[in-house]
Amino acid sequence: MSGHGTPIPMTSRPCGPLKGEANVPGDKSISHRSLILGALSVGETHITGLLEGEDVLDTAKAMRAFGADVIEHGGGEWTVHGVGVGGFAEPENVIDCGNSGTGVRLIMGCMATTGISATFTGDASLNKRPMARVTDPIALFGAQSVGRSGGRLPMTIVGAADPVPVRYEVPMPSAQVKSAVLLAGLNAPGKTVVIEKEATRDHTERMLQGFGAELTVEETDEGRVITLTGQPELKAQKIVVPRDPSSAAFPVCAAIITPGSDVLVPNIGLNPTRAGLFTTLREMGADLTYENEREEGGEPVADLRAKFSPDLKGIEVDPARAASMIDEYPVLSVVASFAQGDTVMKGVKELRVKESDRIDAMAKGLRLNGVQVEEGDDWWIVKGLGHGNVPGGGTCASELDHRIAMSFMVMGMAAQKPVSVDDGSPIATSFPIFEGLMADLGAQLVRDNH
Repeated sequence: MSGHGTPIPMTSRPCGPLKGEANVPGDKSISHRSLILGALSVGETHITGLLEGEDVLDTAKAMRAFGADVIEHGGGEWTVHGVGVGGFAEPENVIDCGNSGTGVRLIMGCMATTGISATFTGDASLNKRPMARVTDPIALFGAQSVGRSGGRLPMTIVGAADPVPVRYEVPMPSAQVKSAVLLAGLNAPGKTVVIEKEATRDHTERMLQGFGAELTVEETDEGRVITLTGQPELKAQKIVVPRDPSSAAFPVCAAIITPGSDVLVPNIGLNPTRAGLFTTLREMGADLTYENEREEGGEPVADLRAKFSPDLKGIEVDPARAASMIDEYPVLSVVASFAQGDTVMKGVKELRVKESDRIDAMAKGLRLNGVQVEEGDDWWIVKGLGHGNVPGGGTCASELDHRIAMSFMVMGMAAQKPVSVDDGSPIATSFPIFEGLMADLGAQLVRDNH
């Protein structure tokens, strides 16, 4: 499936119990960073369990374009022979990052402090997303950028030939912005400091340390202060990519709302900056347990067991948790539809500038399926109808957004009538095996044009 081609209308029909083991793909955040840090290292980085969705494959192509030797060996096994910090070559062609906001923003950061130029573009969705949040801080290092109005792609970045280190306070919680600044700081002399008021996913910090960078994190009155010493020699690593908690969200949520279900989702990364959804589901009364808790590659990992939970209650989600589950609010809003009472989600304005305006897209789709939603600039409320009372029957616009499409497919499994989306093709960007995996558990997903 491709997020760039012909639309694939899809329908999810009410189904029996979901049972079995759901082996979801590798973590997308860690997959991107494995390729990028491998490319910036000296020696050969060996990666297993890489997510081979389109977003990550676009990052692999980009690293090749900057001169790294990136080889696919099959079955999620890859090697990257790096060029070292500051070793990027100037790409011959435009870098197409497809649908990936993470990919393009991290790569812009990487090359911002190297004296080369590169032009970036993406698909229709990515080319609408704001890039000033990255081009503003990389300008402080000395990089220049020229793009379309509103700081949008296509955009050319001219890297700083003589970069200076930067002290930067991230204006809104964003792991992508923080990571772009840290990656730019790698090739700047001296110490680059990033301050975030709210902690966001910390894969970049953990992985930079793992590759040998000198990086410290302090909790202060200012916030979380990350200090990176520039121009290290990063050393190639062996990386086992844990499985993606954002992908695990879909089989977990489907099991919780579908009667009789019992699904095991093994090897899920439970980094505290990513696991907010699972904490929230448990607060709502979900039967969700962690088994075989352990640590792999500096990241906490466990097997998740999710069972049908008929007595879910609406709650007010802690706004401080927003950054740790920003990608999971769409599917949480589906679960909230099957809970008793209101689920209140605040501090979530970041949802309005993701692959789509996710609050707007979910609110419209939920209403089409008989669920009431109230919304404001940075909050929304789903008025839960309780188990068995969600009408369904609507056809929702996926807005070129993989998470919107998958969320409505989950809804259809437990609603009274089937739920459809106008285009399921974007699912391939993050979860190419979604249809097959859910079908193996017992879901009834059909492509409407076949």
